[in-house]
Amino acid sequence: MLVARHEKALRAFLGRVAGADAADELAQQSFVKAWQSAGRFRGEAGFSTWLHAIAWRCFLDSARAGRREARKREAAADLGDDVEAPSSEPRLDLARALERLAPVERAALVLCEGHGWSHGEAAAILSIPLGTLKSHVLRAKRKCRAMLS
Repeated sequence: MLVARHEKALRAFLGRVAGADAADELAQQSFVKAWQSAGRFRGEAGFSTWLHAIAWRCFLDSARAGRREARKREAAADLGDDVEAPSSEPRLDLARALERLAPVERAALVLCEGHGWSHGEAAAILSIPLGTLKSHVLRAKRKCRAMLS
């Protein structure tokens, strides 16, 4: 019942933060971790807030592991072979603009502006102070406007 109730919002959040390819796997990990630690849920925040916080930590763990793997591949590969040409498109769409934000900026913006969480709830999900969350949202908005203009 809890999965049915929260799955869509959680996958949407993870899709924006981690990308559509990773969202399903991260959502599944999040629900498993929530189930494993259900006895520790104290009800100080709503269940959805608690679940999104678990999902955020799953994303951070996944991102760290991905960075470690990327560093290993870079060390083993010839650096000249992996150079990408710059994009010739004059404008970035919103999805590409979000991809270019730092993960915490992207998560803060998606939670507050895309999913309607309050700043306090988003700060709790991301385990950061309220003022820091507000700074991330403002910085993310500015960066997106600049990229989209």
